[in-house]
Amino acid sequence: MVSLAQPAFRQPAPQDAALREAALSEAFARTASLYERVRRVVPPADWAFFAEDAEAILRLKRERNAVILAHNYQTPEIFHCVADIVGDSLALAREAMRVDADVIVLAGVYFMAETAKLLNPGKTVLIPDQGAGCSLADSITAEDVRLMRQAYPGLPVIAYVNTSAAVKAEVDVCCTSGNAARIVKSFGVPKVIMLPDQYLAKNVAAETGVEIISWAGQCEVHERFTAQDVRELRIANPGVTVLVHPECPPEVVAEADFAGSTAAMSDYVGQKRPPRVVLLTECSMSDNVAVNYPDIDFVRPCNLCPHMKKITLSNIRKALEGNLHEVTIAADVADRARASVERMLAL
Repeated sequence: MVSLAQPAFRQPAPQDAALREAALSEAFARTASLYERVRRVVPPADWAFFAEDAEAILRLKRERNAVILAHNYQTPEIFHCVADIVGDSLALAREAMRVDADVIVLAGVYFMAETAKLLNPGKTVLIPDQGAGCSLADSITAEDVRLMRQAYPGLPVIAYVNTSAAVKAEVDVCCTSGNAARIVKSFGVPKVIMLPDQYLAKNVAAETGVEIISWAGQCEVHERFTAQDVRELRIANPGVTVLVHPECPPEVVAEADFAGSTAAMSDYVGQKRPPRVVLLTECSMSDNVAVNYPDIDFVRPCNLCPHMKKITLSNIRKALEGNLHEVTIAADVADRARASVERMLAL
C-alpha cells in the first residue's frame, strides 16, 4: 500500500543550530563597537540577531557607494548603527541635496524617499519597503488640491512634506513642522491654504495669527494623544517636562511645556537638560534621544507608527543587495514638485 502522507517537517539538526549560534556569536563580537552605541536601549539578545545584517549593510554601503538617510522615528539599531544622515523631514530634505553617493537608501516612509529622489534626480533612491506609507500623505490627492484652488481662488497653497510628489506638484511651496510658521508668514497675507494636516494648520494659525484653510487629514500616531494623557502623565511623574509634536491636537499642545518638530524636541532636551522628560510623538524618538543623554529620565508613553516600523535592518540589507524598490517619479510631476520643495529650502 502506498502512503500519501506528507513527510514530516525536518527539525534542524543539533549541529546546524550550533553552527548558527556560533555564527551569531562571531557577528556579535565583530560588531561590538556598534552595539556599544545602543546597548542602553537594545538588549543583547536582540543585537545577536541584528549584528549580521548591520555588518553586511556597512559592507554594502562601501561597495555600492551608498548612504542611508534615517528619520528620527527609526529604531535605534538603524538610527545609531547604520545610518549616515539622521534627522527630521527638513534635515533629510536638506542633506539629500549634499550627499556624494550613487545610491540613497531612505529609512523612513515613502514620501520621504520621493523627496530625496526629487532633490537627487540622477541618483538611485531605494525604499526598503514600498508599503511604508503615511496616513497624512494618503489623505489627499492632486485632484483634491486642484478642487481647493477652485474653491479658494488666489490663495497661496502650502503642502506639508507629508504628501505625495503628485500633491507637491500642485502647490506653491512645501513646509515641514519645523518651518511651517515661517513659510506661512512669508506670504504676508491674512489667509492661506495649508494641507493636509488639520492639527498642524490649527497650531500654526494660533502661532502666526494667519487664517488657515485646512484639510481634514491627521497623523494616525499624534492624533491619539489627548490633553488628559498629559495631565495624567504629570500626576504620575511629578516635575516631568512635556514636549509634544505640532501634529498633536491643539488642546494637547496647550497642555505641554514645549511644542516643536522632532529636531526641535531633541534640541530642547540637549539644551535645557530637564531631569525628567516625555516626548509625545512616535516611540522610537525617545529611544534615539535617550542614547545621547543617559543622565535624563525619559518617560515613554508609546504610540507606534506602523509604517516607520516596516523598515528593518533586514530589508535595508535586501534593498542594497538586490537594488530593490527603486523610487521613480514621472518627469512632468517631478519638475513641478521639485520646484515646491526648492522654494521651501530657499525660504
